[in-house]
Amino acid sequence: MLEKSFVPADHENALYDAWEKSGAFRAHPDQPGEPFSIMFPPPNVTGTLHLGHSLNFVLQDMLIRWKRQEGFNVLWQPGTDHAGIATQMVVERALDKEGTSRTALGREGFLERVWDWKQEYGGTIVKQLRKLGASADWERERFTMDDGLSRAVRKVFVTLYKEGLIYRDRRLVNWDPKFRSAISDLEVENHETKGSMWYIRYPLEDGRTITVATTRPETMLGDVAVAVHPEDERYADMIGKTVILPLTGRRIPVVADLHSDPEKGTGAVKITPAHDFNDFEVGKRHNLPAPTVFDETACLWIEEIRPELRDVEGLASVAFVESLNGLSREEGRKQVVAELERLEWLEKIEPHKLQVPHAERGGAIVEPRLTLQWYCDAKTLSGPAVEAVESGKIAFEPRQWENTFHAWMRDIQPWCISRQLWWGHRIPAWYGADGKVYVAENEQDAQAQAGEGVSLTQDEDVLDTWFSSALWPFTTLGWPDKTEELARYYPTSVLVTGFDIIFFWVARMMMMGLHFMDDVPFRTVLIHGLVRDEKGQKMSKSKGNGLDPLDLVAEFGADATRLAICAGTGPGRDIKLGRKRVEEHRAFVTKLWNAARFLEMNGAKPTEGFDPASVKSALGRWILTEANDAITEAGRVLSVYRFDEYANCCYRFVWSRFCDWFVEFSKPVFAAENEETTELRAVSAHVLGLILRLMQPVIPFVTATLWQELGYPGKFEEIRWPEIMTVPAADEARSELDWVIRLIGEVRTVRSEMNIPPSQKAPLLLRDAAPENLERAKTWAEAIGRMARVSEVGVVGEDTPRNAAQIVLDEATIFIPLEGLIDLDAERARLAKETSRIEGEILKVTRKLDNADFVARAKPEVVEENRERLVAFQSDLARLKAALGRLA
Repeated sequence: MLEKSFVPADHENALYDAWEKSGAFRAHPDQPGEPFSIMFPPPNVTGTLHLGHSLNFVLQDMLIRWKRQEGFNVLWQPGTDHAGIATQMVVERALDKEGTSRTALGREGFLERVWDWKQEYGGTIVKQLRKLGASADWERERFTMDDGLSRAVRKVFVTLYKEGLIYRDRRLVNWDPKFRSAISDLEVENHETKGSMWYIRYPLEDGRTITVATTRPETMLGDVAVAVHPEDERYADMIGKTVILPLTGRRIPVVADLHSDPEKGTGAVKITPAHDFNDFEVGKRHNLPAPTVFDETACLWIEEIRPELRDVEGLASVAFVESLNGLSREEGRKQVVAELERLEWLEKIEPHKLQVPHAERGGAIVEPRLTLQWYCDAKTLSGPAVEAVESGKIAFEPRQWENTFHAWMRDIQPWCISRQLWWGHRIPAWYGADGKVYVAENEQDAQAQAGEGVSLTQDEDVLDTWFSSALWPFTTLGWPDKTEELARYYPTSVLVTGFDIIFFWVARMMMMGLHFMDDVPFRTVLIHGLVRDEKGQKMSKSKGNGLDPLDLVAEFGADATRLAICAGTGPGRDIKLGRKRVEEHRAFVTKLWNAARFLEMNGAKPTEGFDPASVKSALGRWILTEANDAITEAGRVLSVYRFDEYANCCYRFVWSRFCDWFVEFSKPVFAAENEETTELRAVSAHVLGLILRLMQPVIPFVTATLWQELGYPGKFEEIRWPEIMTVPAADEARSELDWVIRLIGEVRTVRSEMNIPPSQKAPLLLRDAAPENLERAKTWAEAIGRMARVSEVGVVGEDTPRNAAQIVLDEATIFIPLEGLIDLDAERARLAKETSRIEGEILKVTRKLDNADFVARAKPEVVEENRERLVAFQSDLARLKAALGRLA
C-alpha cells in the first residue's frame, strides 16, 4: 500500500544507490544499438553545485534517460577540469592560513599539496550531481590531469608544434599581477568605474603643442608616438613631426592612423604598445618600439626606457622618473599627475566613466602586458570549424547562436596557451643553455634531440586550462589509442552548454576535434540561457537572491527541482526560478502520487496481457487516445530540445486530463462492481504506467517509486519509452468526452463568474442540441451533476427562461436559471463596480507603458512585470464583461 504522501528524502538516496550499483548508467560499447553520447562540460574540480550547473546537467540527464528508453546505446561521459588558476588560488589560500606559501614549499612540494587537496575535496560537485539524479557512467569518470589525458595533451602539443601551429611570440596578454600570470578573456570581468580623463599637452619640437586625452597618465612613460586621424585637418601639418615626451624628454613621432577618432577626446591619442591592446596594433602597423614600464606585479619599472631618458628644462627630469621606479600603478599615477601639474603640462581633468578589467578569481586590476608566451595558430585551425557549421555538420540550437560563433571566428586572434602557474599541464619544452628550444613528449626525447651532454631545463609555464578542455571529446574516450569507445561514441551527439563559452570552449573543441579526429566533436550544440530569480534578475550574493539547488532538493525533492528547471527552459532564453516555482512543481508530484494512491485503493493494478485494442468503454478509449497524443507530442518536442513544451505536454495530460477528468469520471464506475469496472481498472493502471515511463526522464525518483510499489513488471531503469497504441473508435470517444468536458467547464465558469455558492445546485436546460449530444448529456448526467453542481439536465423549447445565464456550446444553447440562487441586481452592481476598477487599473498601466521615459529608465524586470499585469487585467476585464453580458 502506498504511503499517504511521497517524501523524497525517504526514497532518493536508496534509489540512486541501487541504480548505480546495478550498472544502470553504464555504457556498453560492445553491445548493439545506435550510439548516443554526451560529454560533461567538465565542472571545475574546485566547484560546488549552483543553479547554472543544475540547469545544464538536468537537461543532459533528461536527454540521456530518454535515449536509454528509446533503446539507444548511451554514454554520458563524466569528468572534472583541473581549473588551473582557481585550484592554485584555493590551495595558496589554505597555505597562507598555515603561515607558509607556494614558494616556501617549492614546485614539487606545492604540487603534492594540490593533489592532496584534490583527493580530499575535488569530488564535491560530482557527489552533488548524484543528488540531482544525474545518471552518468561514473565508472568512466575522467580528470583533465589524469595520466591518460596528460599523455594526450603532450602529444597534441608536440604535433601542433611540429606542424608550425604552436610557436612562441612576444605579444600583449591579459596579465593578472596578483598571480603574475597571463589569463584568458573569460577570466576577466569589466567593472564600470568612476574615473578621470586627463588632458596633457605634449610639445612639438617646432614650439607648438598637441593635447592628448588619457585615462592612464602613468603609462605615458612608455609612449612611443601620438596618433591622429589621417583626415583630421587640425593635425594634418603635424603628421611626421616629432614630439618631446613630457617627464622623460624622449622624442616620439606624430603618426597618422585610423585608430584615432576625431570625435573622441581631442582627436589625438598617445600610443603605448606595451600596455594597450589597440596601441599594440598601431605599433605593429607603424613599426614602433614597445617598451614595458610595469613589472610583473604592475609596479612601475623603468629599465627599458632608462637609456632614452634625458633632462629638458621645464619639461623632463631623469631623477624624477628614476624616483617612480617600484611604485604601484596608483601611487605612480598620483606622482605623474602632480609633476605634470607642477610643470604646467596638465591642461585639465574631467570626470569620466570607464570599464576597468578585473581578474575574475583574485579581483586584481588586469594589466595588458607584453610578454613572451606560447601561442596556438587559432586562425588556421578555425577554418574547418567554420566550414563544419556552414555546411550543417554542426548545428547550433537555437540557430541564432551560429551568428555569435561566426562573429567570434571572423576576428580570431592567436591563442595564448601558456600560463605562469605551477598547477596544470607543464609545457613539454626544454631549453639548452643557449636558449634553444626542444619540444618533445618527455625529457628523454628532448635530450635525444639536444644530444648527450647538453644540459636541459624544462619550461616553467603550464598550459591554459582550455587547451586540455578543447581535447575533451576524444581524449576522454582513450585517444591517442584506438579504443572501442572512441570508435563507438565519437562524434558525440549533443553538447549542452551556456552561450558564454561558445568561443572559449565550444569553438576550440571543434578546431581540435576536426584536426586530430578528422571529424566534428558533436553534431548539435544546445545553448541554454542563464538562471535568474523569479523577477528576472541575475542571481548574486550582493542581492541576496541566490538559491542553493541542494537546499531546493532537500526541501522540495529532486523531482520538483528538475521539473521546475525543465518547465522554465525555452530555446536559448533565460529561466526564471525561485522557491515558489519549485514548490508549484512539487504540487504536480503530489498530484501524481495522490492519483496513483486513489487508483490503488480502488483496485487498479497492472494487468498482464492487457490489450488497449480491446477496450469498449468510451472513457477508457478516450484516455488511451489522450495518452497517444501525449506520447507523440512528448517525443516530438524532446527531439527538438523544447524542454518547456515537454513539461507542458506532460502537465496537460497528467494533471488536466488524467487526474482532473479521467479519475473523476471513474469514481462512480469504481464504486460499482461489473465488467466496466474491471476494464477501467486495467485501463487506469495501464495509463498510469505509461505516465511513469513518459515522465521518467524528468522526475525519475517518484516515477521509479510508483513503478516498484505498484508492482509493474521489470526493472524501472530498463523500461522503454511508451509506444503508440491501437485504440478502437478513438475519434468517437474523443468527441464524446471532449463535449462533456467542455460542458462541465463552461458551467463551472458561469458559476464562478456569477458567484453562485458551491452549495447551491442549479438545473441545466438544453435547447437545439443534436440528438447525439442529448444522449451524451443523459449518459453523463451523474458526472455532470457531481462535477458541475447541476441538479438536473433537461430540455427547453423556444421560450427562453427568465433570468438565466446562457452558454453556447456548438449547435446548442444552454441555460442556467439563476433566480433564487443569487441576488441578480446586487450581482450586476458588483460586476459593474469591478469592471470599472479593472478599467482604471488598465488605464494606469497603459499610461506607464506608453511613457517612453519609463520604459527606458525602469529596470527591465519592472517593465516586464507591468506588461504581465496589463495582460492579466485585460483577461479579467473580458471575463467580467462576459459575465455582465450573461445577465443582460
